[in-house]
Amino acid sequence: MTLEKRIAVTLPGGLKVEETVAMIRWAEDNGITDGWFADAGAPDSLTLIAAVAHHAKTLRIGVAVTPVYTRTPAVLAATADVISQVLPGRFVLGLGSSSQTIMGGWNGIPLDRPLTRVKETAIMVRSMLSGEKSAFELETLSSKGYRQAPAENPPPIYLAALRPKMIEMAAEVGDGVIFNLWPRGALPRMMEHVKIGADRAGKDWQTIEIVNRAMVLVTDDKANGRNLFRANFAPYYATPVYNKFLAWAGYEEAAAAIREGWAARDREKTAGALSDAMIDEIAIIGSEQEVQERIREGAAGGVHTQIIAPLFSTPQEMQRTFDAFTADNFSF
Repeated sequence: MTLEKRIAVTLPGGLKVEETVAMIRWAEDNGITDGWFADAGAPDSLTLIAAVAHHAKTLRIGVAVTPVYTRTPAVLAATADVISQVLPGRFVLGLGSSSQTIMGGWNGIPLDRPLTRVKETAIMVRSMLSGEKSAFELETLSSKGYRQAPAENPPPIYLAALRPKMIEMAAEVGDGVIFNLWPRGALPRMMEHVKIGADRAGKDWQTIEIVNRAMVLVTDDKANGRNLFRANFAPYYATPVYNKFLAWAGYEEAAAAIREGWAARDREKTAGALSDAMIDEIAIIGSEQEVQERIREGAAGGVHTQIIAPLFSTPQEMQRTFDAFTADNFSF
């Protein structure tokens, strides 16, 4: 089975509900197939999906990703069932561990045993969506006696992953795998671990959808685009999960410099560790033709769904970025 190549807009469309509704309508009017929500803070993505679902006539809606620590499996299953009713066959539940900043800093929740927690959450949510009575006593989670009606259209469960063990588990347990913020040279290695996980579960790895949140900017000023990336994402790479991933991907010296800069509260050193060449490996910045070619390159390397997430720039450049991927302007 050959999976379709898809383009998605990143959601929400802004702080207000009506801004997300406007983005959904724009996407559907312009031949975009998907809208994928981030779920890091306000506005709450799962609540917002339910609120705007009736405006989405054709769009497949996903969340990339909901942290497994902030909602119990029973709450996730109950919420997913409601959303799957208003988006039958067009909702994807993405789960992940999130980061130390969001869990420990924002929510006061330790990021303990993330691989096991994500795996056990996915197993439990899938069971609950099928209508089975819960009887779980697992390593990080437990649930006894919970039951809900079987979902008529249970959503597929995709799992976020960066490094080998998590990627393998995501391919083994999940219906799809979600990537984020990877250097282009790391993709072949990441796909090898997708294959390992799929083999472990007896799956054909080519049936596992790979979703990627691509940081993109169509601009005439690459230097400014790189600086925008530094300002927004150097702190990401200071968190242990992303820092370790950066080192695994071959940037050990940069990862060490980012750790040192962040520990010293030296933002200039932290951001400066992301060289122009390194940013060009991770972010997709340039002319319309340049960014389109990079998206095609990722698709050729195994990515099925590319979430176009414009870097925070001027409204004009962000719209230019989305416009580059309308059905009239882009094809794989």
